[in-house]
Amino acid sequence: MMKFPEQTIRRLEKSGVAAGFSVEKPEHAVPIAKALLAGGIDAIELTFRTPAALDALKAICANVPKMLVGVGTILTPEQVEHVKAAGADFGVAPGMNPKVIQAAEKVGLPFAPGIATPSELEAAIEYGCRLVKFFPAEAMGGLTYLRSMGAPYKHLGIRYFPLGGVNSENMVAYLNEPNIPAVGGTWIVKKELVEMEDWAGITARAAEVRQILDESM
Repeated sequence: MMKFPEQTIRRLEKSGVAAGFSVEKPEHAVPIAKALLAGGIDAIELTFRTPAALDALKAICANVPKMLVGVGTILTPEQVEHVKAAGADFGVAPGMNPKVIQAAEKVGLPFAPGIATPSELEAAIEYGCRLVKFFPAEAMGGLTYLRSMGAPYKHLGIRYFPLGGVNSENMVAYLNEPNIPAVGGTWIVKKELVEMEDWAGITARAAEVRQILDESM
C-alpha cells in the first residue's frame, strides 16, 4: 500500500501551504527556499519541469534542512528514483500513472498522484493511495465539486491536496475542510521576483500568507 507518513501530513497541516515553484537557475534554489522559510512557509513543491530541477532539489535538501521538500510534476519512474536519491520528503503528480505510483512505493517515496474524477480517484485508491492531489482544483469546480466527487469515498479517509487556482483569497475555505491538510501555493513565488533576485520580496509574500493563515485557522 502506498502510505503517506502521518508525520509528513502533520507537517503539511502545520504549514497549511506548500509553495509551488519552478527553478530555471540552480543558484536560485536555495535563496528561494530560505526566503520562504524566513516568511514562515516551511513546505514546498518544487516542480520537475526544468533542466535545473534536479540540481535545485539537491541544493535545497542539502542546504535548507528545515524545509519540508516536496517535488511536483513527477511523470516517470526514472524521475521517482532521482527525486528519492536527492533527498525529497514526498512527491506529487498532476495525473494518475500506475507505473509512477509503483516506482514510488518501491523506493519508499511518499507520493500523491493527481486526480480530477471519481474514476481517477478509484484508481488511486486501488493502489493504496489515501492522499491525492486534486488538480486542477478551481477549473474542476473547486470545493463544490470536490465535496460532491469525494462524498462516496468519505468513509475511506481520503485526504486531498488541492492545487490549481488556489490563492490567498480562497485558501482558507479549502483548509477549513477536514479532509484537506494543505493546499498548493503557486502564487507565492512570483517569477518576476526570482528574475530580479528579490528574495526579500518573496519573504514578504510568504509572510502575508502566513499572517492570513495564523489569523484564520
